[in-house]
Amino acid sequence: MALIRQRKLTKQQIRRIDKQQLDSQDSLDDSLMDGVVMAHYGKQLEVQITSLPAVLPVQPEIAPDDPEPFWQALELGDIWRCHVRTNLPMLAAGDHVRWTADPNTGFGRIESVKPRTSLVSRPDRYHKLKPVAANIDILAIVFAPLPAAAASLIDRYLVVCHHAGVKPLLVLNKADLLAQEDGVDTRELLTQYAALGYESVLTSVDCPENIAASDAQTGLDELKRHIDKKLVIFAGQSGVGKSSLINALLPESGQMVNVISENSKLGQHTTTTSRLLPFNPDDLTQGGIVDTPGIREYGIWHLDPDDIISGFIELAPLAGDCQFRDCRHTHNSKGCALWQAVADGDVLQRRVENLVTLSEEADTKPY
Repeated sequence: MALIRQRKLTKQQIRRIDKQQLDSQDSLDDSLMDGVVMAHYGKQLEVQITSLPAVLPVQPEIAPDDPEPFWQALELGDIWRCHVRTNLPMLAAGDHVRWTADPNTGFGRIESVKPRTSLVSRPDRYHKLKPVAANIDILAIVFAPLPAAAASLIDRYLVVCHHAGVKPLLVLNKADLLAQEDGVDTRELLTQYAALGYESVLTSVDCPENIAASDAQTGLDELKRHIDKKLVIFAGQSGVGKSSLINALLPESGQMVNVISENSKLGQHTTTTSRLLPFNPDDLTQGGIVDTPGIREYGIWHLDPDDIISGFIELAPLAGDCQFRDCRHTHNSKGCALWQAVADGDVLQRRVENLVTLSEEADTKPY
């Protein structure tokens, strides 16, 4: 079989091809602009324009008898639906991107993503790791006396914060319920986390129709001071009032709030996609809130045991004192420094138990 020989190009042809490629790249660079991903809808994303391209597209002239074609002009602050180049990683709300827009169709295409300062991810229903939000400054862990606060879920979120490089902030909502009998355990939780050095804010936000009342917005000013000019993600079990808090902080956000189920005492999932809600829609540098779908669990199987124990800030320094280097820190582990610290009253037993539970979960790969 004869070999197909590659055609030999002349120097003039090579120069012409190189010039065409350079002109094409220059044209692309001139059309690129900055943007921030505001929401993710499967294969499409919403991107807000934060800078205009070097060369603005010009609307074509229309003959007198021709119908006026579709044309969407580029303006700062506008939000466009965009596709993503196939070679890019999965993007999330909060990502800073470079992209191009086609005014003839009203769609854009994301060409590149800028380096992230942080990334919060979680496994999806198919056990694939999915980014939830990028460039987050604070993860606000919201809990309440009702539904009862789950310390194991709070510890899980603290591990996520440590691994993602995000500052945690404990937000106890419905603080007015602390005076009830069910609030005793929640008050104890607050004391325990404060002893570990975690900051907390107490809020009490009622449902939307009542948030105008002065007694329905306790602690909001303090919460605003903590998150001012920060990009924040609110997380926690359903029914603790995340959407109500967002409505109070951003009255125009239009979040839906469902009433806690009287039968299960668990909240109904009201948010369907991660979305960035800016504090100032005209200036995204002022920060905002990334509202995410309500989740009752947060898989951490993608982390290794070292990642997990590093998220237990009072236990990590003790692990090196265990008798055996491969100590699993279970209750019957011989020479475990963590359980010795429990016996000495230096650390909480539930924190060691939660560490073991999360480590065992991470050891079990989902198939």
